[in-house]
Amino acid sequence: MTRLTTDFWVAAYLNRLRLADIPAFVVAKGDGTAGAVLVKQNTLDGRARAFQRSFDLTSGERAWIVLTEGTEAEVDAAISRQRGFDRDLWVIEVEDREGRHLLDEPGLST
Repeated sequence: MTRLTTDFWVAAYLNRLRLADIPAFVVAKGDGTAGAVLVKQNTLDGRARAFQRSFDLTSGERAWIVLTEGTEAEVDAAISRQRGFDRDLWVIEVEDREGRHLLDEPGLST
């Protein structure tokens, strides 16, 4: 099975968000080939969530799960700690008052 590079996936994700008129930008650029991705969902009301990709060893399924949620400052602190462990980590910030992030859409959800 061929695996997409991270920079290709990020570019495609940002394009899908742009087509849905959802503002997003890269906060931290990690390894372009195999870096992990965190998506920060900012609802612009002082609250945020961070999503990470999870792999279920039993079923082999991949899914986006909430890594942390709370005030934007709390989420930013958690993301900063993760970046301290993994310098190859990408961070994408999605800003949408409705909480849309598209991670549950076909092609992105699994």
